[in-house]
Amino acid sequence: MHDTLFQPLAMGAIEAKNRIVMAPLTRGRSTQPGSVPNEMMATYYSQRASAGLIVTEGTGISVEGLGWPAAPGIWSEEQTEGWKQVTRAVHEEGGQIVLQLWHMGRLVHSDFLGGDAPVSASATQAPGHAHTPTGRQDNVPARALEKDEIPRVVDDYRKAAANAKAAGFDGVQLHGANGYLVDQFLRDGTNLREDEYGGSPENRTRFLREVCEALVSVWGADRVGVRLSPNGETQGCDDSNPAATFGAAARVIEELGLAFLELREPGPEGTFGQTEVPKQSPLIREIYSGALILNSDYTAESAVKDIEAGRCDAVSWGRDFISNPDLPERIRTGATIAPNVNVPASWYLPGPEGYIDYPKLS
Repeated sequence: MHDTLFQPLAMGAIEAKNRIVMAPLTRGRSTQPGSVPNEMMATYYSQRASAGLIVTEGTGISVEGLGWPAAPGIWSEEQTEGWKQVTRAVHEEGGQIVLQLWHMGRLVHSDFLGGDAPVSASATQAPGHAHTPTGRQDNVPARALEKDEIPRVVDDYRKAAANAKAAGFDGVQLHGANGYLVDQFLRDGTNLREDEYGGSPENRTRFLREVCEALVSVWGADRVGVRLSPNGETQGCDDSNPAATFGAAARVIEELGLAFLELREPGPEGTFGQTEVPKQSPLIREIYSGALILNSDYTAESAVKDIEAGRCDAVSWGRDFISNPDLPERIRTGATIAPNVNVPASWYLPGPEGYIDYPKLS
């Protein structure tokens, strides 16, 4: 019954060997200082190369954009060299891997910025706390990006995309979800601007469009994807009319002809505390004609059902890929899906435990 999941899928120029995508997962194992990918990360990703496509963990496009301890970056030559061993290891195992480009916006704590305020669409403050090298601290007020600064941030994305290409990736995914910078521009709860980047849904998608155009200038549209989380509040980022906002975002992605779009649609128990609201994927499916990937709380059975019903083309799994490096084989054979052990403590701890020590079936 799972044959549907093992049909190939063209995502633009990316030919996925199956419909089982590894979702982006923050793991915090890069070498510090410098946020440099390392040999352990190469082992981790290559262990999971049987996915139709791997999307890496969120990767900082700049010092300004990265506010997670030991998360990797892609702005320096040393980071780019570090990523080369990851892409090489995945390709040697027959896998494909795209880099997720991440700017956290107002969720970067000032401790990462030498005491400077983080940037966002508007001068707002996220609720809750930030993870910092010295432990949890309350989030701090962000400052609004000046209009003449926005081209600089867009260019940071472009440079990061160029570094990803040099590092040997198969494409890039823009992180536009979960209350980070792109999401802060999209939603009217965090975008209070009165210039052409604020106001109407079309204006609030302007930053998304400009960043995507920058990525396309490096990669071509057929190797660029986007991740959105179009349902409910996430990390204090919310919208009064998700259908209008994310319909407009989907139209941008369709007009640019991007290769794939991943939608995170969690239920009430989602990692970032979303509440149950109507899912926008049916609307987005009508607008966007490329490869649509749905994410969150799927079983193999529910994934097959949604693909066969035409609701999506593929499904991405996150936590199951942590404890099951050979998840596709387990799904194919009907083997037990190993539960996460010592979670969530091991998600972000340094070292190999709970990272590269999960066994495969064989």
